[in-house]
Amino acid sequence: MPIDTALALAGFAFVMSASPGPGNFLLLTSGVNFGFVRSVPLILGISLGFLTMVALVGLGLGHLLTAFPMIGLGIRLACGVYVVWLAIRIARSRSLGSGGETRVGKPFSFTEAAMLQLFNPKAWTVAIIVTASYVDPATPRKSLAVLLLVFAAVNVPTISIWAVSGTALRLFLGQGNRVVWFNLAMAALLLAAMVPVIFAGA
Repeated sequence: MPIDTALALAGFAFVMSASPGPGNFLLLTSGVNFGFVRSVPLILGISLGFLTMVALVGLGLGHLLTAFPMIGLGIRLACGVYVVWLAIRIARSRSLGSGGETRVGKPFSFTEAAMLQLFNPKAWTVAIIVTASYVDPATPRKSLAVLLLVFAAVNVPTISIWAVSGTALRLFLGQGNRVVWFNLAMAALLLAAMVPVIFAGA
C-alpha cells in the first residue's frame, strides 16, 4: 500500500474511531463506572469485533450482504434487541467504587463488546466502505492485511481516549447521585445513536 494511501486510511480510521457512537458511549460509561484498567476488555472487544467484520467483508462477505438485503434487515433487528438490552443494563448500573461506593453492575466483557460491533449495521456499512476504498483488487489479501494493521494501530489508542475521559470524570460523578443520572443519560444516548441506523432503509 503506497504511503499516501496508508495516510489517507489512517485519517479515515481516526475520524471513524473518534466520532461519537454506541461503542464510544459504552467506553465513556465504563470509564466512569469502573475506571480505565477494567475497561480494557471493552476497548479490545470493540476494536477486534470491528476488525473481524472488516476481514470478513474483505474476504467476500460484503458481496453477500449487498446481494441479500434481508440479511441486513436481520442484522438491524438483532442490533435493536441487543442495544435495548445494553441500554437497560447501563441505566440500572450504579457502580463507582473506590470512594464513591454504590457498587451494582460489572464491566462489559470482551465478548459483549465484540457482539455490539457484529450486531451494528453502521459498523457493517463502514467495513464495506473501507474495504471497497482501500483493498487493492490486484493484491486483495496483502492489502487487506495492511488495512487491518493500520486500522488497529489507529483505532485502539483513539477509542481508548473515551475510556480515559470517563475515568477523569469519576471524581466529579462520584458525588451524590450524579453517576445515576449520568448512566441514564448514556443509556438514552446509546438508544438515540442507534435509532437512525436500525431504521435506515426500513
